[in-house]
Amino acid sequence: MEIIWTKTARNDLNEIVEYIANDSVEIALKKYFEIRESTKQLNKFPEQGRIIPELKNENLIRFREIIISPWHLMYKIENKKFYIMAVIDGRRNIEGILMKRMLR
Repeated sequence: MEIIWTKTARNDLNEIVEYIANDSVEIALKKYFEIRESTKQLNKFPEQGRIIPELKNENLIRFREIIISPWHLMYKIENKKFYIMAVIDGRRNIEGILMKRMLR
């Protein structure tokens, strides 16, 4: 199945890489490829990610997440495609970030 990164998810990933690159470009590139590679596993195990707890409470159960510590890569499966929706640092208030994004 095709993997599609939304604009939001691409921006999230770019911000992560830029932040890490302030300390080490080498580590930033390593993390970039680690996160990108993790999405390739979705074709083997499409529902490997857990339902996102913060959204499950709102009865939004079609969204799943893979944890690439400390980041949560959030995706949904729709029309035989994977949509990468967000990459959020798990040390932050995930529920607050998601609600803010949903209200935009």
